[in-house]
Amino acid sequence: MSSFKKTLMKQGLKLMSDPRVMKVMQDERVMKAVMQMMTVPGKVQSFTNEQVEKLAKVMNLATEDEVNDLKRQIRRLEEELSRLDKTDKRR
Repeated sequence: MSSFKKTLMKQGLKLMSDPRVMKVMQDERVMKAVMQMMTVPGKVQSFTNEQVEKLAKVMNLATEDEVNDLKRQIRRLEEELSRLDKTDKRR
């Protein structure tokens, strides 16, 4: 863990042990707000991914998922060709 993260964790733990903070954290409204704030990074990432996919479609570009799917299909086809070639050579 980086020193910044360690310092942040120490300060967070120290803050959480403060009786004033503990009292505020018992408020249901505060806890709901904290929980909503914790979901923001995931929502932002999801929104960003959706926008990138839309842009890729508008520009007629392949997305990373589509490229990975194509690579898998090519790998399977190559394996199938290899298998058929081996079978053909045996005859």
